Amino acid sequence: MSEPILPLQQTWPAEFAERYRAAGFWRGETFPAMLRNCAQRFADRTAVVAGDERWSYAALWQRAEDIAAGLLALGLQPGERVVVQLGNTAAFYATVWGLFRAGLVPVYALAAHRITEISHFVRKAQASAYVAVDRCEGYDYRQLARELRALPDVPTLRHVVIAGDGAEFAALDALQGDAALLPTQDPDPQSVAFLQISGGSTGLSKLIPRTHDDYIYSFRASNDICGIREDSVYLVALPAAHNFPMSSPGALGVFHAGGTVVLSPSPSPDVAFALIERERVTDLGLVPPLALLWAQAAATTKHDLSSLRVLQVGGAKLTPEAARRVVAGLPVKLQQVFGMAEGLVNYTRLHDDEDTILGTQGRPISEGDEVLVVGDNGRPVPDGEVGHLLTRGPYTIRAYHNEPAANARSFTEDGFYRTGDMVLRKPGGYLVVQGRAHDHINRAGEKISAEEVEDHLLAHPQIFDVAVVSIPDDYLGERSCAFVIARGDARPRVPEVKAWMRGRGVAAFKIPDQIVFVEAFDTTAVGKTSRKELRARLRDAFLQKQNKED
Repeated sequence: MSEPILPLQQTWPAEFAERYRAAGFWRGETFPAMLRNCAQRFADRTAVVAGDERWSYAALWQRAEDIAAGLLALGLQPGERVVVQLGNTAAFYATVWGLFRAGLVPVYALAAHRITEISHFVRKAQASAYVAVDRCEGYDYRQLARELRALPDVPTLRHVVIAGDGAEFAALDALQGDAALLPTQDPDPQSVAFLQISGGSTGLSKLIPRTHDDYIYSFRASNDICGIREDSVYLVALPAAHNFPMSSPGALGVFHAGGTVVLSPSPSPDVAFALIERERVTDLGLVPPLALLWAQAAATTKHDLSSLRVLQVGGAKLTPEAARRVVAGLPVKLQQVFGMAEGLVNYTRLHDDEDTILGTQGRPISEGDEVLVVGDNGRPVPDGEVGHLLTRGPYTIRAYHNEPAANARSFTEDGFYRTGDMVLRKPGGYLVVQGRAHDHINRAGEKISAEEVEDHLLAHPQIFDVAVVSIPDDYLGERSCAFVIARGDARPRVPEVKAWMRGRGVAAFKIPDQIVFVEAFDTTAVGKTSRKELRARLRDAFLQKQNKED
């Protein structure tokens, strides 16, 4: 007997909801109504550019309508969840808007995810369908779909739809359905529009339910801060399903303003610079390692980058020295971004002074954002002192989906979200990120759970114990290092361990950058130590040794 389908919900207490509506944060907007309005207001303007494809707003709306009708004709019902893994393709936006139009709920997956992550999303969301691209960067997602369909513990999954050559699966472009199947009313603005994925501080990613009202407010308000308008041309160089290039203000903010979204198949300067010149790109977002790479490449490029107005850098902390290098290398206004898929987003403002732009990660979007910086005892610390960042507001969630234990850890009784970030607050509310409070690796903007990687490595027959830590890295921000105790005398080779982990079907960014074999871990007198303390000691000892060698 299958488990009952858990309802999707994200609920703010009534007094907060009333406050957010009265302040104009929540306006009763929905995603289907947003695109419909854009198709009417900006019908002939270019909405999406991807390779040789160039769609107007009217064409994007029509594609969304066709996909919506086709998905409902398959037998999907409004409210059901659909895992989407389409990479940086035009089909990604057409499909997402189609799901919104059909009343279906997207669950966003990254192109890098493999069977471990995708099966987790399907199980946790109780998804009815999986939509993927046929191939991308040499990987065949149809094979992933076959593995997924063969699993015995995904009973809710009924349909697989493939963009491109569908093989034995339904082809996205061939979907057909009667427009009479489409919902005649837009959804409740307070209903869950989609499920975003968390960074996953422990284990696999949690699912983040975002509502129409809260999410639309976040990028609508971001547009005002970031200068997004009808003539904006935004380059999606990062993965389109990431929260940062989706809503800060990202592609959705640009669609809301009637601008143009250009998809880059790769974030490399060689590819992206040509698109910037060809499409006269004005705005984009990058993670710090890419921003530094672009700043270096800009010195010798033959491409015209003069159309650029604003470069946002987020996903991981941009240090002041790195920020100076970016500003020196690129002809663009720098804007720092610090946010999370759970809600709170901070920006430096375009008119801020140089010290603020180079040395902080910005301040919150909204006067409705409540920010607490507290010590280990839970009490607020003075501005200028480092503490734990807690927040609540009109676009910060109150709970994860189907995660009672994580919800108890992550949210206070009065609704503040414990972000896990350590920050100090400067006058004016600007935040300077100091790091993470938990065992969490931020590798070039991808959040990696040390615990999840350890669990995989402990399954290796030649590994007795393992501890995974973050190590500072000039290029990646942080890299992952696995300290491994071998089982017996037969120590496996490092390339073999990495290949073995790849074979377990996990995202490539989770495979340790470095593997160091050790004889033993330090323990307490009774033979016990917390994993957090162990990781901290291993990291400190490694860095001390590295400094001596340098």
